[in-house]
Amino acid sequence: MFMEDKKREELREKHWAEIIADKVIAEKKEPFVITSGITTSGPAHLGTVCEFLYPHTIKQALEEKGYKTEFYFIGDILDAFDSIPKELEPYENVLKDELGKPLANVKDPMNCHSSLGEHYLEEAKSVMKALDLNIIVKPVDELYSEGLFDPYARIFLREEEKAKEIIARTSGKDPKSLGDWSSIMPICEKCGKIATTRVVWHNDEEYEYVCDKDVGYTKGCGYRGKGKISDHKYKLQWRLHWPAWQAVFNTSIEGGGVDHFTKGGSWDTAVAIHKEILKRDPPVGYKFGFVLFGGKKYSKSKGVGMGAREIIKILPPEIIKYMLIEPNIQQNKDITLEGEKLIKIFDEVERLSKIDKPEDRADQKKKLALKFATKELRWHAPFVEVLLYYQVYKDWNKVSEVTKDPEGVKYLSPYIEEWLERGLEPERYNFSIKQGVIKEHKEVAKYFAQSLNSSMSAIEIHNKVYEVAKEKGIEPSALFKELYNALISKDNGPRLGKLIEAIGVEKAKQMILNAVASG
Repeated sequence: MFMEDKKREELREKHWAEIIADKVIAEKKEPFVITSGITTSGPAHLGTVCEFLYPHTIKQALEEKGYKTEFYFIGDILDAFDSIPKELEPYENVLKDELGKPLANVKDPMNCHSSLGEHYLEEAKSVMKALDLNIIVKPVDELYSEGLFDPYARIFLREEEKAKEIIARTSGKDPKSLGDWSSIMPICEKCGKIATTRVVWHNDEEYEYVCDKDVGYTKGCGYRGKGKISDHKYKLQWRLHWPAWQAVFNTSIEGGGVDHFTKGGSWDTAVAIHKEILKRDPPVGYKFGFVLFGGKKYSKSKGVGMGAREIIKILPPEIIKYMLIEPNIQQNKDITLEGEKLIKIFDEVERLSKIDKPEDRADQKKKLALKFATKELRWHAPFVEVLLYYQVYKDWNKVSEVTKDPEGVKYLSPYIEEWLERGLEPERYNFSIKQGVIKEHKEVAKYFAQSLNSSMSAIEIHNKVYEVAKEKGIEPSALFKELYNALISKDNGPRLGKLIEAIGVEKAKQMILNAVASG
């Protein structure tokens, strides 16, 4: 009982990546191989980022324990192009005839890559680079062209009835509902589509097909053709394709969204395929929750959420990675990009970076997450202060001088400029220094101004508001309102002590006195 309690206590103190790493170490042999992959059918979003960030974090955990580990990320660009992403709707006339083709063969309407699949795969790679993630990316069409899937295609064709039975059993379907299902999806020689073909005859090397399926978003051309596995003009059905790539790479561990790991999901099928047909141990599996935007799954192709290429403009990589890897991996993460919420995350990360040994368990786990997100923050001045000072001075050189953190200010300045351009800053930080007037409580405001001196700290100035309000018998909120109006012509703003310190005590004092005289 003591050992069980001790083990539970250890688990509570570990980050999820360490727990998963321990499971791999216990069940698999070194060198460990991690795989993951995505279909690049649209712009990368935070859900896409999770697909490569989580396995990369597990790789870090294994390597920190001293184990040799490789991570391969599969760009699954042989999947059928089944819908036009929202951002490509202006190219609908070009893309509508491409529907049903493998993404690797779909025209790139922007004419910057050889295919649409490559276009969005390259975008995902650029996001990896922006997040300081060094990942080996394997486009799946190249793996098929090299013949790496051919041995598995032959096995599945040879044992197709067994594969069909496994898929029906593990997905909870009636085998009859699979109809003329086949292990492979040929690419039509005439129209180039993969979504509309069906195999009508095969042995373990050759096959015949007809392109006549209606899949809703497109229809087959009616062509009847022949092919060979060695021609590499096919793709395995998903529930066979996934375990096949794990066999190709000899995968030790691979994860997926909770939808893959629910009862009847594709993970159940993969495990059975490994054991019953491929005669090998399946990888260690792990599941992760969805990334939500206002309660909905992120999907830039459907216009839900902000694309990753936009997010990396407004948030440093340290913050993005921390946001995603800090909570329980299996929990859904509802991430809304609002200024107030983001500032709280900056504050938390900055606070954790200054703690060597957290005293409570919650901070201990958060500190571990920050360790996986970054070795060291690239700025020292608090983000909110850099934002505040820039709003006051509108001069990055002056901000660098005041914060005494020129490198940090240089690093944060593009993000802050992006915040201001997009209007992401909280309302209290949306201001400029602007002489205002005081219409009420003039004598109290004057008394407050006269009590200021240049030796006072920001917290002393802030507390002085409460002292004066109490002494003069008015609500502190009323005095704060008048003072903000005097300095920025608004009813509220950033923390007043910091604001006056940034403006300069003597200058702020004179502005308040001028506001009293003008009111």
